[in-house]
Amino acid sequence: MDEQSKKRPSLWWRSRVFRGVTLGLIGCILLGCAFLGITNAIVIGTTSERIITAEEAAGQDADAILVLGALVYPDGRPSDILKDRLDNAIALYRAGAAPKIIMSGDHGTTSYDEVNGMKQYAMKQGVPEDDIFCDHAGFSTYESMHRAENVFGAESIIVSTQTYHLYRALYDAVGLGLEATGVPADFHTFKEQLIWDLREAPARSKDVLMILFQAPPTYGGDPIDLNGPASATDG
Repeated sequence: MDEQSKKRPSLWWRSRVFRGVTLGLIGCILLGCAFLGITNAIVIGTTSERIITAEEAAGQDADAILVLGALVYPDGRPSDILKDRLDNAIALYRAGAAPKIIMSGDHGTTSYDEVNGMKQYAMKQGVPEDDIFCDHAGFSTYESMHRAENVFGAESIIVSTQTYHLYRALYDAVGLGLEATGVPADFHTFKEQLIWDLREAPARSKDVLMILFQAPPTYGGDPIDLNGPASATDG
């Protein structure tokens, strides 16, 4: 190889377009990572002190305990992760943390119904039907919080879900004007936890934007009085 060939710039360096695209992609990746890191730090840092024990929650006198939905099986049985959330909420209800429970989940089709499965489980544990309200359009954490305030008229809530999920739930609640605390439903360890943790990081970033722009939920709905009949939310 002659000296001229040795000194000749690489194809990448000689192609201005290719070089620009490559540097642009690297820049976008770095910005995305920075945004992910900063927004996750904000969500966790601003809500950590709102995560309390069941004993502390017993004296909260909140308007309602909000249970966030998760997988239910075709026969209506809650999955193990949802069962932990429900057991946590039922224990809080019995301790007097709030007089009502809002079951908020996905009931977007006739073939999939998280909410009634959640309600039936609580009733089998002895919670009176009149104290169980159903939010059939809780399609996301953000939407559950939005509807808790704007449809159910709650001013203060206690959220029941696992710790990894509580940070985002509480961030959404506070960002929408609710006085919110959360009690972790960390009764079991799940083999899918790493996957959930990885999914939760971009979900927190997304919800920071949702709060920033005060995005509307998929469905609104007529106001529902938590002091009125819970049967108004049957469906």
